[in-house]
Amino acid sequence: MEFNIALLRGDGIGPEIVDSAVEVLKKTAEKFGHKFNFTPYLIGGAAIDATGKPLPEETVEGCLASDSVLLGAVGGPKWDNLPGDQRPEKALLGIRSALGLFTNLRPARLYKALKDSCPLRPDIVANGFDLMMVRELTGGIYFGERGRRQGKYGEEAYDTECYSKMEIERIAKVAFETARKRNKNVISIDKANVLESSRLWRATIHEIAKDYPDVTCTDMLVDNAAMQLVKNPAQFDVVVTSNMFGDILSDESSQITGSIGMLPSASLGSAKRGMYEPIHGSAPDIAGQNKANPIATILSASMMLRYSFDLEKEADAIDAAVDKFLELGYRTADLAGNTGVTPLTTTEVTEKILELL
Repeated sequence: MEFNIALLRGDGIGPEIVDSAVEVLKKTAEKFGHKFNFTPYLIGGAAIDATGKPLPEETVEGCLASDSVLLGAVGGPKWDNLPGDQRPEKALLGIRSALGLFTNLRPARLYKALKDSCPLRPDIVANGFDLMMVRELTGGIYFGERGRRQGKYGEEAYDTECYSKMEIERIAKVAFETARKRNKNVISIDKANVLESSRLWRATIHEIAKDYPDVTCTDMLVDNAAMQLVKNPAQFDVVVTSNMFGDILSDESSQITGSIGMLPSASLGSAKRGMYEPIHGSAPDIAGQNKANPIATILSASMMLRYSFDLEKEADAIDAAVDKFLELGYRTADLAGNTGVTPLTTTEVTEKILELL
């Protein structure tokens, strides 16, 4: 099979980790008899420097013409003082919206080989955990009306949380369908004791749940969810929540896996085309030093094969190579810690995984 993949390397460590994932994809294509065509486009700070815009129209058109998109990371201190609508991060919201990507899937799994890297007590993670965050991606407070005005105490700023029933219905269906392929358990996260938008969220989730009698559905307030993730993460299977709550909780879940450098994500819409990226940032402090952990991006490429291209065996092969890499005791700088293991460079990690593929 042949697929066209748009590459958005972005800023900081983005180019390094995307290039590593491309090497793994090339090896996978060679092994299984496929052809992947890669076309780079500018996004984020790199696009601002070259075009004055964080998301050039050429990038949007190229991504829309592709079969899927692989993204590195955007942003950095160089662009921190720009107005909000001109910052590199604005490109992420723009490309998600342009591609109609309303679902973000963020798996958080504790690898057996990384249990010692987990900050939680050994008895809590003795049996490991494997959860899937299903985050609504194009609605909520990140896309609501915002501005500044004169208020009771002078100048004030506001951001509006707003969800339509349709937006909640479609993300709920993704969550329940995902749960059917896992352990058939959905926990919906909201703040229904305070927020009207969360009350509509909860009522709509309950309506959709009636169509999935084989899936258990429960509600949990977001503050309790933040506590439960560190108290008993194994209780979670599929978690569905709003844009902002999902952003925060998925980062929390990443930390209890041992390193944010291990977690991939998939942003999906109603079509097969998706955008795949590691959940971490651009890490400008280590950019260009060949230190970055490319595994999250490599696993994001695996998710691309699985969710957009229906190449299950190929995705399984990449996942197995990463598992083996960890089992053999290889570590990157973010995973080595005080283990005494000499951390591998980005290039060395990529070469080892290629060998194991």
